[in-house]
This record gives sequence, structure tokens and C-alpha cells, in this order.
Amino acid sequence: MIKKPNARLHVYDLLAVDGGRPSIHIVQVQQSAHVQTVEFAATKFMISRSSSRLLATLRPCLKQCSYSPYQRYPSPVPVRPIFSLFQKSKPADRKPQETGPQLTQDNLFHPFSKSPFPPVRARGEAVKTLAPCPVCAASHNHVHAHTQSQPKLVRFECPHCGWPSHCSEEHWKEDTEHEKYCRRLREANEDEHDLRSGRRLREFELPGTQGYEEAISFANWDVFWYTRGFPSMDTERSRRHASKLLTYPITIGGALHQHSGLTTSNQRLTPEGSRSLAALRSTLHVEPGAPETEEATTGKPQVRIFILGARAESSLPPHVWEQLCMLFPSTHFHLFFIGPQVSLPKPPGTTTASSASSPSTTANTNTPESQPQQTSTEVKEQEKRTYVPNVYQPPTPAPIERHKRTRSSIERYGVPAYTVPYTPQLTITGMQANYADVHAQFQHTLDPYSDLFFLFSPGFGFPSLESTDENGESLLQIASPTEWGPVVPMLLASKCTVFVTGFSPADVERDVRSLSTAPNVAGEFEWVITPGPNTFGSEKWEIADFDPRVMVKTNWGIWAIRGKSRDIQEKSKIFSLFG
Repeated sequence: MIKKPNARLHVYDLLAVDGGRPSIHIVQVQQSAHVQTVEFAATKFMISRSSSRLLATLRPCLKQCSYSPYQRYPSPVPVRPIFSLFQKSKPADRKPQETGPQLTQDNLFHPFSKSPFPPVRARGEAVKTLAPCPVCAASHNHVHAHTQSQPKLVRFECPHCGWPSHCSEEHWKEDTEHEKYCRRLREANEDEHDLRSGRRLREFELPGTQGYEEAISFANWDVFWYTRGFPSMDTERSRRHASKLLTYPITIGGALHQHSGLTTSNQRLTPEGSRSLAALRSTLHVEPGAPETEEATTGKPQVRIFILGARAESSLPPHVWEQLCMLFPSTHFHLFFIGPQVSLPKPPGTTTASSASSPSTTANTNTPESQPQQTSTEVKEQEKRTYVPNVYQPPTPAPIERHKRTRSSIERYGVPAYTVPYTPQLTITGMQANYADVHAQFQHTLDPYSDLFFLFSPGFGFPSLESTDENGESLLQIASPTEWGPVVPMLLASKCTVFVTGFSPADVERDVRSLSTAPNVAGEFEWVITPGPNTFGSEKWEIADFDPRVMVKTNWGIWAIRGKSRDIQEKSKIFSLFG
């Protein structure tokens, strides 16, 4: 029974639940002089995802009554507290003017140089300074090495995709290969403009906790969104936006959950891996038959997920990572983002440029005398600062917003670090350092039943930019002493499961091949999950700034390993006498 008192009106709403479906039986409207009762035959009324449909159904029925619960009645006796004499009159609340989207859905395509958004124009300028013309590059490959010169950079923007693609229009017409990836480039162009169009991005409205006895399916993105109660993904563009945002937390949840699509029947999960995941799932889930609720976290150990080499995943808002907790209601997660490119929160007391501006300055923004005229060079320099090109070594993400519970952890870990106890089920810690520098603080507490490692696109098989062998050739990153060389043996020694993702089939194959040649790694691991596609990889194409023809998808594939287990057999007492 929900009671809502008012000065002259009392409304009693009687709600009943029939098989998990809310239903309305009686709404009684009572006044001081008489009682009017309205009975509705709205039993077993279905509410899909919100109460808006319920209110829309009740409103016509309540209009038949002389007194509506949605109408406010003034008090019959004017009341004026004595303390109000000393209070200043409050100005009328001014509702902010709702501005429509800057771009409509039929006006999303713009060449980069003519984009209405400075970050997009800045990215186009970055591509023009990095990407070579593919026609020039192909012709220079046939020239003798002594006379070979650098190919020209791209300057001409394709009228069909809007990306800088060739050095001139003549080379654009000569290139017959451009049609193969022109459609994807246009798709990426429209996605970038759609994110900044100003429309309401319903695909980013994340659902809350999962209902009791409502199972989640991990078959694919569509079924997952449906069973988790996400807004309907009506367009392919919405699917791309949502999959890119959720690929990191849902990739973790899809690999760890007991209803995961990685099973022994499809040969993705090995017998050794089934034992490793069984140990983790005994901590992640409750006993069969028991409800998975937040109260079940009492007495259970904390599950620690170490995300090594973190970059973009460390800049995701905490409420996005909270979606991982929704998949395991009875588990307390502690996420550790560790890597030299981890994004740290802004210093305390800092504000954004819009909030830091004083009223006096904002009031004079409409006068042309108060605004200094910016030259074209100043505008270009300002646009360049809005975008940092992604060339081989990804840049460190911008500082993240400082949460009200954010606290510094440099005294505890000895490196630039922070900790955010976001919810009772989620704690986030970020460390801007190599894992080898902080491994000593965790090596004696690592437990295969409650700890695991995730490496998102680590690049094991890429050549190192810092280390070389005796012949002067670049080592692979998995063998480099300054990169993954000392880290991977530490992870295998802990016997905890190590999950690895790749951004393309070639990237996954390159990383897997590097395991067989890495010192202290080859022959020292067992497969947990065999290499293959990741069901919850991003569906959005990521374009390389140094060559728009290079396109990848975040977390396309996934595989997992652990340190090799060696069974110890006790010697017989008879043989021990001769030992």
C-alpha cells in the first residue's frame, strides 16, 4: 500500500504483482466531504520497461473524476511563516532552453575539412600529415632503392567517403582499390558526426539491476541487449555505438559467466580451462538454488580483475563498468587498471572551462568588443589540440572526471594511483606504472579462485621500439625486457587465468605465434580458451590515422592461458630408501 497524502486530496494506489507483472486493481480518490471510488479493470496490466505506459492508461480514467490526483490544489488558508520575512524572494526558475540536434539523421555526411565540429576537422588534418597516397606508394615500390623517395601525403578528400585518401584527384580516379573500403570509411565518417549531432543517444541509456529470476543470454549482442533490458537498437549505427561502449565490460562478463558461450562443446573451452573457470565461477556465483542477490556477497572473497596495459578502458565512466556488476549481483569486484598510459583523474578543485567562467565574462560574450578576433592560424592550432593522432603508440587518454569518492593511493602503491569505491559492489583502482613495478605488492596474495588478468590487445607479436637483440634486430614485445618480457612469466607463475584479446584475425595469430618463441613462456602455459572470435567485440570499424585503409575492430578475438600445472606424486617408501 502506497500512501500519498495531500492537503485536500488523498490518493491510495493499490498495486499488486501477479507472476512478476505489475497490475492495478483499485484507485480510490477521497475528499474530506465525500468519497469517490473508481475501479479500473486494468488487472494484469503489462509494463514493458517503464511506468509511462501505465500513467498513459490511468490518465483518461482519472479525468472522469471531479478531482484528479495529478492536479495541485492551493491551500485554503494562506500560510506565511514568520521566518519568510527575512528571506529574499527567489527568482522564478528558468528552464534551460532545449536546443534541437545540430545535425539531422539525413545530414550526417560531411567531408572532414568541412565538418561543423573542430575535433573532426582536426583529425582530417592529422591524417593529411601522416597517411601516404596509396597510388604514389605503389609506384615508389617499383623504383630502385637508391632513387626511391618518400610518397606524397594525402591531400584530396574522396567525395564519397569524406576522408583524405589521395594526393590528387587524378590519383583518386586511378585507384581502383579504393572502392573496397570506401563504404566503411563513409560509415565511420557518419558515425563520428552522429556522436556529436546533439540527438538523444538512447543506446547509451544503460539499464539497472537485473530482475529476479530473469536469465541473461550471452549468445550474441542482440539477445544480450534484449535479456538485459536495453533500449531497442533500431539501427546498425546504434548497434555500433553501443557495442563499442560496452565491449570491455561485457567481454569480461561473457567469458566468466556460467552461461558463457565459450564451452567445451564448441571446442573453445579446454578441459584444463573448464577447471580454471570452475574455480572462478565458484566465487562469482552462489550455490545452486540460492538467489543471486547483493546480500549474498557477505562472506565471499573479493574478485580482483587486473587489466594490464590499460589505455582507453581506463577512461570509461564507472557506471559503464557497473554493468559488469549487474551480471554478477552477488560479487564484489575490484578492478585494477595498470599501465603507463592509464588515465588519472583531474586534480582536486579543477573545473571545466564552461563552469570556471565567471558570470561577468559570460555576460559579455555577446558583445563583439569583448571577443578578440582569432586569426586562421590560431583557429587551426586550437583544432589540433582537440585531437591527438593515434600513431603506433596510442596516446594517453585525457584525464577523467574526478568522482566525489575519488582518493589518492600513491602512498599505498608507491606510484601515481587513485581509488574510487563507486558502489558496494564495485571498486576501481588505477595505477600509472608498469605491472612489473607493482607485482611485488600482489604476488603473495594472488589466488586462482578469485583473481584473473585481462590484457586488451597487448601487441605481443609487434616489434619493440625500445629493445634489440645481438644482431641489432628489434625484439618482439613479449620478449622485450622493458615491455611484456618480465610480465608474462610473472602471470604464469601465479597460476591465475590470463585472458587476451586481439583487434583482428591477423593480430590474434601474431600474438599466439609469439608465445612459442618467448623465453620463459614457451612450454610453460596451458590453454584455457582457444583462439577465436569474441562474441562481444565492437562492431564499429576503427580507422588508422597513418593509413585510412587499415581498419580494425576492438576486441575482435579472445583467447586465454594459464601457467602449466605439474602434478606432484609422492614417492613410495621403498624407493625412498634407495634415494
